[in-house]
Amino acid sequence: MTVLSTILAFFPTLILLLTGSAIVYFIYSHNLLSILAIFFCIYGLPVLVYRLHEWVYPIKEGISYLQGKEYSHWWGSHQIQVIYIAIPVLEAVLRLIPGMFSFWLKLWGAKVGKNVYWTPGLEIADRGLLEIGDRVVIGHRVGIYSHVIKPRKQDLMLYVKKVKIGNNVFVGAGSHLAPGVVISDGTFISSATNLYPNQKVQ
Repeated sequence: MTVLSTILAFFPTLILLLTGSAIVYFIYSHNLLSILAIFFCIYGLPVLVYRLHEWVYPIKEGISYLQGKEYSHWWGSHQIQVIYIAIPVLEAVLRLIPGMFSFWLKLWGAKVGKNVYWTPGLEIADRGLLEIGDRVVIGHRVGIYSHVIKPRKQDLMLYVKKVKIGNNVFVGAGSHLAPGVVISDGTFISSATNLYPNQKVQ
């Protein structure tokens, strides 16, 4: 693991500390600035750091290895996002406001169409690696993962590829979408369906 990888492993801790400090500041001050500071620590700073990281270290699709001497661009980007997986309520709140979660994903670099319905129990591992069309319904407890890690030759093989969902698609509850999955327009995915890497569904 490189020095940068080690530093970014502490990024979620940094966000928690900054948020905690902002909350303490709010308790003692009760002003608008303190409220904005809380929201910035939770939602603003991670996005800004992610976009800066993506500009300097863009994520490359394909196969790579995590235990080598080279810095893994995906690893850094994942550490910046991991707090939303560890504390899912942070994003679940955004899904209660129509259009807010789609806007949130666009801030991370995802392509999201119009009239997409997200249920609160959704889990997304890689926010910037999504392409979603118009009028899509994502069911309860759906997991969308644009990466997969597998032990191989005394190392950890990483495979990264965007997940693409077309227009007028329904993804049933409990389904899981792996990296490289492509779902064509007008497709109905039944509940608890597991789609494997690079699988195309029409």
